[in-house]
Amino acid sequence: TEALLIESAAQCQQRGGTLVDAADVQAALQARMLRHNYPEEQLHESIVEGERLITLTGSVTGQINALTQIDLGDYRFGFPVRITARTFAGHEGLLNIEREVDMSGPIHDKGVLILHSYLTALFSHVAPLALNASIVFEQEYSGVEGDSASCAELYALLSSLSDLPLRQGIAVTGALNQHGEVLPVGGINEKIEGWFRACATAGLDGTQGVLIPARNQRHLMLSSEVADAVERGLFHVYTMQHVSEGIALLTGEASGMSPAELLQAQADELAGGAATMEDTVMQRAEMTLRAYRRACQAAGAARRGRAVRGR
Repeated sequence: TEALLIESAAQCQQRGGTLVDAADVQAALQARMLRHNYPEEQLHESIVEGERLITLTGSVTGQINALTQIDLGDYRFGFPVRITARTFAGHEGLLNIEREVDMSGPIHDKGVLILHSYLTALFSHVAPLALNASIVFEQEYSGVEGDSASCAELYALLSSLSDLPLRQGIAVTGALNQHGEVLPVGGINEKIEGWFRACATAGLDGTQGVLIPARNQRHLMLSSEVADAVERGLFHVYTMQHVSEGIALLTGEASGMSPAELLQAQADELAGGAATMEDTVMQRAEMTLRAYRRACQAAGAARRGRAVRGR
């Protein structure tokens, strides 16, 4: 931008140079960050002190770290937000808590509806689904907009259904379409660097990183600090084309839900052969959904029995 050029020229003049070079631009960016990043520093401090509940290591079921972008005008930065999901037997479907309290925008609502469509189609062979599910952005009180957390929301739901924990050191950003393909998102560099700074503030352990859309690779222009950490193996940048790749990375288990795996499972079913999706995320989630349906059927039968006796 024009402002950055002016600031870089000032850095060059300050050192007595006559030609702006990369070091001047880097110094201008660093000076800009120091002028504007007080809110970011406060948020990172709140993580370290335990005020903001963000888990940076280990694995937890039904919980994931997504990435948001905060725009302060002259300065933008990425910051993690915890997403949690709960699933249980019922018939109400997917509940978006932000939408229920009018704290979500139309793009976010669209993303959740696409997620619901994909999830319903994925388990259409178990239909009708007897599922109550809720998702929420924890400790977010200023509203949520955008669809870049759609993949993270899906993973939290699948984790709850399959009872498989997700790696908390890997933050996720990415939108999805109705076929499970991962779509690019905005602010990718700020989001990666924001998660990196959050992890670095608490201490990098070599297991942390980000999971981003493969279609965002061409947009990467990360700071030298992040690039150095990646080169040294202290931080990782993973990419995904399809949501099945992400859930496999986060759980350490086969997904069973890639297009190729789903086609193979359908072929096996038509041929009357044995299933090839045993002990996958998909198979575990399917077992849970079948258990939910049996529970709802039993509850319905009990209610009908009481009604008949009441007559």
